[in-house]
Order: sequence, then C-alpha cells, then structure tokens
Amino acid sequence: MDPLPNSRTEADGSAVIRVLGYNIRSMRDDTDALARVIAACAPDLVLVQEAPRFFRWRKKLARLASASGLVVLTGGGTAAGPAILCSLRARVERTEDVLLPLTPGLHRRGFATAVVRFGGARVGVLSCHLSLQKDERYEQGGMLLDRLAGLGTPHAVAGGDLNERPDGRTFKRLATELRDGWATAPWGGEHTSTPGDPRQRIDALFATEGVEILGCGVPLGLPGVTERDLRAATDHLPVLAALRIPASR
Repeated sequence: MDPLPNSRTEADGSAVIRVLGYNIRSMRDDTDALARVIAACAPDLVLVQEAPRFFRWRKKLARLASASGLVVLTGGGTAAGPAILCSLRARVERTEDVLLPLTPGLHRRGFATAVVRFGGARVGVLSCHLSLQKDERYEQGGMLLDRLAGLGTPHAVAGGDLNERPDGRTFKRLATELRDGWATAPWGGEHTSTPGDPRQRIDALFATEGVEILGCGVPLGLPGVTERDLRAATDHLPVLAALRIPASR
C-alpha cells in the first residue's frame, strides 16, 4: 500500500491534513485498541459517530481523546452522538452542535460542526450519523448539505456513518454535491462494515470542490494499525483521508 501523505503546512499557506471518520459504538468495546487505531492514523481531525451520550459522557470522550493524543473539539451528547476530535495543530474558530428534527419512534440525530484553521487554510467540518429509515435519511442528507454551506467557509469536509451504500439515493445525493473520498482517490480498503467480514461501504468522507483528495480509505496495513485492534475496537472500520486544503483568501 502506498504511504498516505503526512500532515504539513505548505509555503503558500495551504495545508495537508489527515481526517479520520470512525463509528466508535459508544466506546462499548476495547477502548485501548480504539485509541491505538486512532493514534496510529495520526489524524488532525476525527469525525466520530456514536460517541458516548449518557452517564459521564464528557469524561469518557475526553479520556479517549487524551489516549489518542488529541482533544475534544465539540459534540457527543449535545449532538446526539456525532463528535469531532482534533490535534493541537488545529486553530479553532467556532463550533456548533445541531440537533435534527425528531421523528416519533426513531432515534434522535444531530450534527457536530466546527470551523478550524490549519496554517493559512480555513475549513468547515461536519460529523454525522444518518437515520436507519430511508426517507428520514434522505431529508437529513439535504440538511447536511445546507448546514455545510451555512458554515461560510471556502472549503469543507463532512463524513460519518451514512447507514447506506453508495448506490442509495442519499449517498448519491451527497456524492453529487460533494466529492466522495474513496471514489475520487481510493487508498487502503473500501468496505467499512463489519470488521470481521467487511463487505459494504456505509461510512464515508466527503469534501467540497477545491479540496484535493490525496487518498482515502480504510487504513488496512498502515503501520501501527493491526487487524486485531480493528476487530476489537468497535463494529465499524475507520475511514482515513489525506486532504490538501487551499489557503483562504
């Protein structure tokens, strides 16, 4: 597997960043393995789904961030599960957690969002976990696009557990408006569910036009990421991308 570019700031003010998307199943599995996987990916941003939401959820998420060499940026219980972690390389401009309309009988959903800077590059960030119900999921896809546009940044990245494969209409809706990382620059593995027998891609990272996708996929074979840890950490495989964000004007 070709190496994924490392994080760096370019002379022109642009930045190469690593973004990781990961459904962590409320940290109900092997949290040491989870932290090792995250740390080995050396991310600047982690778009988390199913962060702890109930008893001592802030402490649990902070403990995971610390064990991974990161800090909590936003989200968790206040976003109904999605969260964002970041490295100290990120300069945080603002954050906002968004709760989506509740459909009676279905799980509450939300977005964790932020605007951050890396060097001279300014980027909007959104972590999501879309509905299991197809019509609600499609509506949430539209809300995601609206929210991303509303961040007011020249460039943005979004990702999460879509609960849908690339041939689904919500996935297609997002991939029409945004650039699907794996489809644009495949790297590593494709399928994200389940770790023991991956056969479907329901987790993805997307970027707006102007963001150069240098590689994106499941970090199979990445130094420090073992199959044992991937199986033990949670019930999804992570998605890692290297992105070049142009400098903001």
